[in-house]
Amino acid sequence: MEWSNTIFKNDYENLMSDRFIDKNMGVMEKLLRQITLSVILIGLATSGLAVEEAKNAPAVSEEEASLNGLLQMGQQLWEEFAPPEIQEEYEFPSLENIEEFLALLEADFVNGTPEELALYSSQANLALSTLREYEGGDVLADWLEPRLDFLTAASQIEKTETASKDEEPDDNLRSPESSPVPPQFTHQYWVDIMSKRALPKRAPRYVPIFKRAFEAEGVPSALIWMSEVESSMNPRAKSPVGARGPFQFMPATAERFGLRISFPDERTHPAKSAKAAASYLRILYKRFHSWPLALAAYNAGEGRVGRALTAANVTTFEAVADTLPTETRMYVPKVLATVAVRESIDPFKLPAPQEVRTSSIDRAAALVLVGYNTAKGPGELNDL
Repeated sequence: MEWSNTIFKNDYENLMSDRFIDKNMGVMEKLLRQITLSVILIGLATSGLAVEEAKNAPAVSEEEASLNGLLQMGQQLWEEFAPPEIQEEYEFPSLENIEEFLALLEADFVNGTPEELALYSSQANLALSTLREYEGGDVLADWLEPRLDFLTAASQIEKTETASKDEEPDDNLRSPESSPVPPQFTHQYWVDIMSKRALPKRAPRYVPIFKRAFEAEGVPSALIWMSEVESSMNPRAKSPVGARGPFQFMPATAERFGLRISFPDERTHPAKSAKAAASYLRILYKRFHSWPLALAAYNAGEGRVGRALTAANVTTFEAVADTLPTETRMYVPKVLATVAVRESIDPFKLPAPQEVRTSSIDRAAALVLVGYNTAKGPGELNDL
């Protein structure tokens, strides 16, 4: 068997540009080399060398055990087929390395520019393919897959900006005010994307459950489609930094809304997690008086959105979008486009939440400072 030198060399050289090395030289270089090698090994494993062995292996109940088994099989293939010079130069990746790579990706979703996010695109796609091959990998894959759209869009933005710079070398000739908004930040771009996207395989099972929970909280039931963007509607989906469930609650926020995070973890309970998400959205709408802003706060953190609005003295998502994270600028139109496509409605005409009798838990959540929002960072539920 021939070692896939060309695959590795091209992927590595594309990723390890000067600006990429400058950004995260130590850990990033190591992690991306290891991820690339892990994917090459998966290619070897699925090419027939170990397929029968994998099929006959005893089933495991935990996703971590499944991925550890994957890496053990890869280790054997590595030792048997990788040339000595390759083995000498690179370490074989561990499960911790893969999780660190995804955690680094999630961290850059918070503050990364389109140019920086674009650098992850190729490797993240390979990582997704790796996770999909094995039992247990779906919990991370279903967190990662919806976010590949953001990486693809970031790559398109980066290519467009590079081409524009080549055509117009003197940046001083262009004023920031005259620069058009990249289409990847617009509603129509995401409508076009989601119109071609198949319905999530779990939708028939969970959509009715989610809708009942949202309706009970007085929140437009069409907004349940945010779970497609958050988790591919997988109740067991988890992020690298600890968010779980179809609506991706971090532990602190889950507890504020009465969800238990010990066994059994209620963030993975379809009805309970949907109720908590609807309650949180209702509180966010009450503060911002706008569904786009409520969704932006769900993703980027209520405090960050509130400070951005105050600093700019504006009241709409469009007016403050360019000060928010790249992911958030795509997340909001993607959620609204998903609502438009799945429900055949105008998401900009969604009504305000209806008044409902709130529980003591909901009232407490609306009055205290929350350490983390459902997506990833600090947020405050105050000033309501």
